[in-house]
Amino acid sequence: MPAPHVSLPPIDHVLSPHTGWTRAHWEALADRQLEALVPYATPGLAQYRLPGRTSWSGVVSDGLEGFARSFLLASFRIAGARGDVDPRLTERYARGLTTGTDRDSGEAWPELTDCSQQMAEAASVAVALHETRPWIWDRLHTEAQERVVDWLWGFVGRRTWDNHWRLYQVVAEQFLASVGAPHRQDDIDAGLDRLDDWYVGDGWYSDGDGGTFDYHNGWIMHLYPLLWCRMTGGDGGGRGHVYRERLARFLADYPRFFGADGAPVHHGRSLTYRFATAAPAWMGALAGCTPLEPGLTRRLASGTVRHFVERGVPDERGLLPLGWYETFLPMTQPYSGPASPYWASMGFLGLLLPPEHPVWTARELPLPVEESDQYTALPAPGWLLHGTKHDGIVRLVNHGGDPNSPAGPAEDDPHYAKFGYSTATAPEAAAHAWERTVDGHIALVTPDGTASRRRTIVPLHCSGRTAASRYSARLPGSEEEFPIETTSVLRGPWEIRVHRVLAPTGLTVREGGYAVAAETRPTAERGHGWALARTDNGLTSVVVALHGWDEDTGIAREVEANAFGPHSATPYLRCAAGRPGGSGVYVTLLALTRDSVHPQALRESVSCEVEGDEVRITFPEGDTVSV
Repeated sequence: MPAPHVSLPPIDHVLSPHTGWTRAHWEALADRQLEALVPYATPGLAQYRLPGRTSWSGVVSDGLEGFARSFLLASFRIAGARGDVDPRLTERYARGLTTGTDRDSGEAWPELTDCSQQMAEAASVAVALHETRPWIWDRLHTEAQERVVDWLWGFVGRRTWDNHWRLYQVVAEQFLASVGAPHRQDDIDAGLDRLDDWYVGDGWYSDGDGGTFDYHNGWIMHLYPLLWCRMTGGDGGGRGHVYRERLARFLADYPRFFGADGAPVHHGRSLTYRFATAAPAWMGALAGCTPLEPGLTRRLASGTVRHFVERGVPDERGLLPLGWYETFLPMTQPYSGPASPYWASMGFLGLLLPPEHPVWTARELPLPVEESDQYTALPAPGWLLHGTKHDGIVRLVNHGGDPNSPAGPAEDDPHYAKFGYSTATAPEAAAHAWERTVDGHIALVTPDGTASRRRTIVPLHCSGRTAASRYSARLPGSEEEFPIETTSVLRGPWEIRVHRVLAPTGLTVREGGYAVAAETRPTAERGHGWALARTDNGLTSVVVALHGWDEDTGIAREVEANAFGPHSATPYLRCAAGRPGGSGVYVTLLALTRDSVHPQALRESVSCEVEGDEVRITFPEGDTVSV
């Protein structure tokens, strides 16, 4: 049931048999969040200065962020109700606009400069102004309108970061065009042309050059072009048709990212936006291009938001903390300030659809993982999605997305570099745990415990139930690289990983499974060639040695390192140091499950033979897979 500090309408299991949520729940949650911000407003309502860690942009920029991102939520609420809301809501944001663009108010918003954080917030203001035009923009006095135009005009001819930020410029200048204000059509066209450069097929955009694939694909790369179309009042000279086709292709697979409990797979940047994972599903319905049945769209969106509400988000103050459930700063980025989580407002986009729309009136349908086991290959980002009906968990097996810029130094990030992510786990993200980098990783480990990093992922193959990639392990103080090639094969609730490792003499090879985390310390068990960690609620992570490993196993425990709880544990396998160098093959069975699991029985019943470059795995039923 919802956390007691969030008061919601009664559930409706007739219309919504899976979540119980209706449009009334969404409206109540939106109202609760908007009202909770009021105590943190500056006197002229131009900024919302929320408690929490300040971003690298400073307190004034963070205050603007609080206004702009909550204005998005307010705009969807106002426009969705055709203006029939508490008049104090529209008055608050109208007054904030007037104050924030007044350079002498004492609460003035920072001017737009090249690549400044306020560009992101200006784009939100532009979208919100467009959606609420009859109730806010059209009612502003001329002087206030001119000041807003003057502030947004700071975008014209400016340089943005060469990624999704190009779309911020597109929508801001399109709003200027829509109200007859000066703008540069070349800025708009260039931004949209650049977006086409990043489209890699099957509904996926890389966020800039390189291979950055994450939820930004859904909550920005698909959303902003179609929001731009809404501003143009047409099809954008044919661009809109292309954007709708791309979104439709993306949405065909998107429901497979969500577990039966509504949780999205925990992967990538800006995960503190939480509810925003529902945004592309709503946009598909809003733009009339979704392949999803209306009842599935609402099931996905309501399930996701209810998942967080039941786990205390918003918190007892009605605020969205920086984290996943509770505050957890290691999963955030330096640009994230206390109002950053309010990009979650994009998840309320569905309120723009009228109450009589089928997404609000159709009976809910189950998610894919609630109907059957799921195996989905996504070659564009290089991922396998693996959902199991019995426990409702979805796992993302990562053999692709690499956020490193081709021109920059190779770095790694726990939210991109791991082999496995899921709806039930998070990577160990705190600095002390990231230094050890045990979970979701195969590493060469020096005698002093330093592990190689998976800094550049080279995709090799992704189809059916199999994916492969390579990374080059580099040791501290050395330019020499040692390739590690990995193939993952999915089978039922299991993943089999086959590694070919080139290692120098004297190093340990180590592989870690999923990190499980909870409020209490997970239990652990170890045997000959296997290890497991289990939480009190039965979530279990297992690693089983099938070939190449010694009997040496372990459990890496961490405290305050994981977004899912203060106590976490990762089972791992390793080969003792001192083994001769050269090429070796290592085969591991991994499982993340809420079911009972018996690792010794798995080790005895799954056999593995290695002949030259071929690995043949035989399962208990007698069928085989060759890698």
